[in-house]
Amino acid sequence: MRIQKQFSFDAAHYLPHAPDGHPNRRLHGHSFRVIVCLDGMPDDATGLIRDFGDVNAQLMDVREELDHRFLNEIEGLEKPTLENITLWLWTRLQAALPELARIEIHRDSCGEACIYEGSRHGRSK
Repeated sequence: MRIQKQFSFDAAHYLPHAPDGHPNRRLHGHSFRVIVCLDGMPDDATGLIRDFGDVNAQLMDVREELDHRFLNEIEGLEKPTLENITLWLWTRLQAALPELARIEIHRDSCGEACIYEGSRHGRSK
């Protein structure tokens, strides 16, 4: 069984690895939408996989670190691609939300997204 919670944030960034003259090399911003999914079976006593209030508290903590920020200045996000933001979120949330199964991050205005379901596929450097 899977539950999910969403949040959004707005932030600026640039991609330092983009070639000179590429628009992503310049400072720009996006609205991001994040979906966090937790897997498990409902607890017999509560009927819940995890209380959404607990989930929301964890998500608001990471949202505060990202919202209306310059992502390149955040430790671990010096190369703030969708992929790296997704991995950064996973690292931040995994300990507090051990049921974490999937993170999606969307840039709806661009029609782009990244989905991560844990480290079973490994990570290339």
